[in-house]
Amino acid sequence: MLSTKMSRIVICYCVLFLFVVNRSAQGQVSYSIPEEIPKGSVVGNIAQDLGLDLQRLKSGKGRIFTGDSTEYIGLNKETGLLLIREKMDRESLCAKTTPCALHLQLILENPMELYTITVEITDINDNPPTFQKKRIQFEISESAVTGARFMLEKAVDADVGANGLQSYSLKPTDNFALELHTQASGGKNVEMVLQRPLDREKKEVISLLLTAIDGGDPQLSGTVQIHVTVLDANDNAPVFTQKVYKATLTENAARGSKLTIVSATDADEGSYGHVTYYIASTEDSARNMFIIDQHSGEVTLNSVVDFEKASHYELDIQARDQGGLSDSCKLIIDVLDINDNKPMINLLSMSNSVSEDSMPGTVVAMMKVDDADSGVNGQVQCSINENIPFALTSASSNFISLQIEQQLDRERDAEYNVSITCSDQGVPALYSSASLTLQISDVNDNAPTFEKSNYEAFVIENNTPGLSIFTVVANDADWNQNARVSYILEDSTVNGVSVSTYVSVNPNSGVITAMRSFDYEQLKDFTFRVKAQDGGSPPLSSNVTVKIIIQDQNDNAPQVLYPVQTGGSVVAEIVPRSADVGYLVTKVVAVDVDSGQNAWLSYKLQKATDRALFEVGLQNGEIRTVRQVTDKDAVKQKLTVVVEDNGQPSRSAVVTINVAVADNFPEVLSEFTDFTHEKEYNSDLTFYLILALAVVSLLFIVSIIAIISVKIYRWRQNKLFYKSGANLPVIPYYPPVYADGTLQHVYNYEMCGTTDSRMSDVKFVRPYSQNTLVSQSHMGTVQREQNEQDNDVLNTEQKPPNPDWRFPPNQRPGPSGQHRFHTLQQRWTPYEKSRAGAHPDGAGAGPGVIAGTGPWPNPPTEAEQLQALMAAANASEATATLGPRYNPQYGPDYRQNVYIPGSTATLTANPQQQVLQQALPPPQALPPTEAPKAAQTPASKKKPTKKDKK
Repeated sequence: MLSTKMSRIVICYCVLFLFVVNRSAQGQVSYSIPEEIPKGSVVGNIAQDLGLDLQRLKSGKGRIFTGDSTEYIGLNKETGLLLIREKMDRESLCAKTTPCALHLQLILENPMELYTITVEITDINDNPPTFQKKRIQFEISESAVTGARFMLEKAVDADVGANGLQSYSLKPTDNFALELHTQASGGKNVEMVLQRPLDREKKEVISLLLTAIDGGDPQLSGTVQIHVTVLDANDNAPVFTQKVYKATLTENAARGSKLTIVSATDADEGSYGHVTYYIASTEDSARNMFIIDQHSGEVTLNSVVDFEKASHYELDIQARDQGGLSDSCKLIIDVLDINDNKPMINLLSMSNSVSEDSMPGTVVAMMKVDDADSGVNGQVQCSINENIPFALTSASSNFISLQIEQQLDRERDAEYNVSITCSDQGVPALYSSASLTLQISDVNDNAPTFEKSNYEAFVIENNTPGLSIFTVVANDADWNQNARVSYILEDSTVNGVSVSTYVSVNPNSGVITAMRSFDYEQLKDFTFRVKAQDGGSPPLSSNVTVKIIIQDQNDNAPQVLYPVQTGGSVVAEIVPRSADVGYLVTKVVAVDVDSGQNAWLSYKLQKATDRALFEVGLQNGEIRTVRQVTDKDAVKQKLTVVVEDNGQPSRSAVVTINVAVADNFPEVLSEFTDFTHEKEYNSDLTFYLILALAVVSLLFIVSIIAIISVKIYRWRQNKLFYKSGANLPVIPYYPPVYADGTLQHVYNYEMCGTTDSRMSDVKFVRPYSQNTLVSQSHMGTVQREQNEQDNDVLNTEQKPPNPDWRFPPNQRPGPSGQHRFHTLQQRWTPYEKSRAGAHPDGAGAGPGVIAGTGPWPNPPTEAEQLQALMAAANASEATATLGPRYNPQYGPDYRQNVYIPGSTATLTANPQQQVLQQALPPPQALPPTEAPKAAQTPASKKKPTKKDKK
C-alpha cells in the first residue's frame, strides 16, 4: 500500500513539477526540481535560458562539471537540454539541510566561458515517520502523582518542511496524555503526562499506541507500542541539576575524549534513590558517536568527529530511579574546526595551445578551488610562478581563471610551465599545487631578414649561362610554414631590358644564376632587388639590394685608331730627307676596350724595309727616325707595327704604315702609284647596308640630274674658254732673285688632300709652254697620250707677272715644319675627264718629263710655277664672272686659293692684278725659251745643301 502511494507521488511530480529559472547578469541559472524523478527527465533548456546557440554548445565542447564522481544531471548538446542521468534522493544528498541544491558549472571553450547552474531539489513526502524501537516499556509506581511526565522516544522523519514530522497521537488516553515541546533547533520533544492516578490493583499493565504523523499529502505515519507496568509507590523522581548542558569538541579528537558529566539527584532512599543515566532517542549519525556512563553520567566520544560533516550535536539524556521515575536534560555539543583539509584544485577547462597574438585578458584555463575547512581555515589564496606573462583572476570565492597578462611572443618562449599554488589561512597553512603546460602557437608576425643589408658579387665576363654566382640567405624567426622562405626576383630593368634576362633566383635556395654571358665592355655592373617572402597568411616579406660586378677578361684585341687602314686609298707618311735623328714620323694610336692591365698597350716594330732607320716607342707608339736620313734610303718605306696588350694571354693588332722619304710631291707620286687598293666590306652591319642601298638609289637619281647639268655647264664653259683664250695675257714669272729667267713648265693643280679622305683629285690643265706633262691613269700606270689637241688655242705669249700675285709669307695658309704629319691621299684624273683642257703633249714636250726649279724660295718650284700660270689664266674669267673674290686685309679665301700639302706655296687670284691685266696691250711675241731639263729622279737627286735647307 505504501509503495503504491509512493509510485503515484513520483509519477505525479514527474508530470506536474514546476521549476523556476532565474538568469543573472553573471551567467547564473537556477532550476527547481523534485527529488526521485526518473532518468531522462528534462530539467530545463539551458541553451534557451542562457541565450546560447546550439552551434556554440557544439563548437565550444560544452560540458557539465559537478565536482564529484556522481553525475546526476547531464547536457544534451544537440538539443541544449539538461537531463536527469541518475535518480536523486534529497535525503541522501542533503539530509536535513534546506534548501537542498546541486551547484553545477557549464563550461564552454574557444573562447572559454563559465556559467553557474543551481538545481534546487525539493522534497516529496516519500519517507514516513519512524521510531527507533518497536516497543517502549515503562515501569510506573502506582503512587505517581497526576502530572508526572514521562519522556517518549521521538519519531524520525527524513523528509523536511511540511513533509516532515508534524504531530503525535496517543491512544488510548484514559490515564495518559501527550505534550509536545518545540525545541530551538526546530525539533519536537514528546512527553507522556499522567492525567489519572494509577491503580496497580486494577490494571497492572497498560498498553498504549503512539503514532507519529507527517504533513505530507497524503499523510504518512509511524507507530510504536508503549507498555506501562504499574509498580508499587515511589514518591520522588530524579532531578537534573540543569536542564541544558553544553560542551565543545575539536574535530579529529581521539576516541574516549571526555566531553562533560551530567548529574541528577533523587530524594528517595534505597533503590528508589539510585539513579541511572541513558541517552534518549537521537539521530542516527550521533547515536553511536557518544556514550554515557550509566552510573556516573560522564559523556565520552566514541567515534571520530569531522567538522565538515557535522559541526553541532544535541543529545537527550534521561535519569531514572529504581522506582521508574525519571527526568531528562539536553546536552549540546559544538565541534570546533581545525585546519585539516588542504585546498583542492580542480581544473575545469584549459586550452592546450595559445596563439601568440592573443590579446591580454584572454582566459586560457579555469579552475575551482575548494577547502572543506571553515573560517580562516577555508580561506584560500592562489598564486603562480613569476616572470611569466600570465595572471590569476577570481570571479568568485572559489573560481579562478588563468589569463594572459602580457603580449606573448613564441619566438621568445614557445612553451610555459605554469605552477599554480593555493594555500589556506590556517595555522599552519596547508598548500596544494597544480602544474599546467601551455604551448604557444605561432602566427606570422616576423618578416624574413637577410644576413646582410646589401650584397655584392663578382662574376668574370664571358661566363657560361646558368652559372651560379652566389647565394642570398634570409632567416625567419617564425615556425613551420610561417618560417618557410621563398626568394623572388623583383621586376626591374637593366639598360631597358628586364633583369630576369640577366639573372634568376632559385625560390627555395636563394642561389642567383646568370641567365646570359656577360660582356664587361657593354656592362660593368648592374643592381637588382631580391625579395624574401615567407609562407604565412598573409605573407610577410623583405628585400635586399644585390649588385653584380662584372670582372674584365682579356677578350678584346687592341684597335688601331690611327693611322686608319682603308682599302680604297693609299696612306703615306712623308719624311723629308733632311729629317734629323728623332724626327717624329707619325704616332700609332690604339685603344683596348678592356680595362686594367688588359688595356695596357705596348708597341713593337715587327717588320720594316729598313730597321735601322725607324723605331717605335714601347709605350706611346711614336715612330721616330733612329739616324739621319740619307739619299741612299729608299723613298718607299713600309713599316709593320704590332700593338699588344698586357692580358693573359695577350692579344695584338697589326698596322701597316707607308712612309715616303722625299722632299717634293712628284717624287712621292712616282713611287706610290703602284699600290694596290683593297676594298673591305663590313657585311656584319646589315642595317647600314640597307641604309646605304637606299641612299645610293637616291644619289643615283640625283647624280643623273647632276651629270646632265654639269655636262651642259661644261659645254658652255668650254665655248667661253676657247673664245676668250686669244685675249688671255701670258705673264712670265720673274723670281725676285733670278730675274733673268722665266718659268719653263707651268701646271695648274687642283688638290684636295685630307688625312682621312678616301679619294682625292689632282687635275692638270694644259700648259702655256712647250712642255709635256705625264698622264697617269687611275690604275697607276704611266701612259703617253697619243692624240694631240689643237695647239692654236691658248698659244699666246706670256707677259710679265704682277709682282703682287702671291701673298707675303705671313699670309700663306697651311702649317709647315719638320714635325708635322704629312699624309697624302690622291686620286688621278685622266686629261680626257679633266677641266684643264688639251693634253700637254700638244705643246711639243717629250713624254714623262716633269720640269722644276731649285728649292724654295730661290728658284720657285713646280708648284709655284703652276700657281703663277693658273693666276694668269683665270684672271680674265674670274673678273668677268665672279668679280673680286679676295681682299688681302681679310685673310686668304680658300675657294680661290690652292693649297698643296707638303708645300708652303699658295695660289690666288688678285682682283687688282686682274684689272691691270685687262688694261695691258695685246701680247707680244716672246723669244724662244730653252728646252727644259729632264726631271730628277730620287736616285740622281743630290743631297740638299745647307743653303737649300735654309
